[in-house]
Amino acid sequence: MSQQRSTGGLRRDPGPVATVGDLLGAAFAGLVVGIAVVLVLEGILALTGIADFGRTNGWLIVILPVWLFVEQFRAAGYGADRVIVALLGIGFGTALGMTVAGLLAPYTPPLVSGGAGAVTGTVVYCFVWFYGLRWLRRRSG
Repeated sequence: MSQQRSTGGLRRDPGPVATVGDLLGAAFAGLVVGIAVVLVLEGILALTGIADFGRTNGWLIVILPVWLFVEQFRAAGYGADRVIVALLGIGFGTALGMTVAGLLAPYTPPLVSGGAGAVTGTVVYCFVWFYGLRWLRRRSG
């Protein structure tokens, strides 16, 4: 009985993703699911008269990408390099995400401005994590 390994798609073995495209794809999938869940929640709140549509904070859509990032952090193994890169990713992602959300806040409802900030922060974190971790590991030998 022989086993065949898949050559395409996400890797099935434990460990960090192989390409930045895999990481971005998984993060965007989480964002899409988060958007769908928040829109359903918004619809329920609007239909019941509890709140106006669009008043829920859009940052809620980042829950699944954060879970992905925690799992990537765990899969990266031990070392100071993963902590440094994670902190930089969190810092830069939060700063740019909050900037985008702040720029859009006066013109859009919280759902849109927070969602745009969450998407921006997720993309920034993906790039900082993927390339930062590889750069630090190459430098340390």
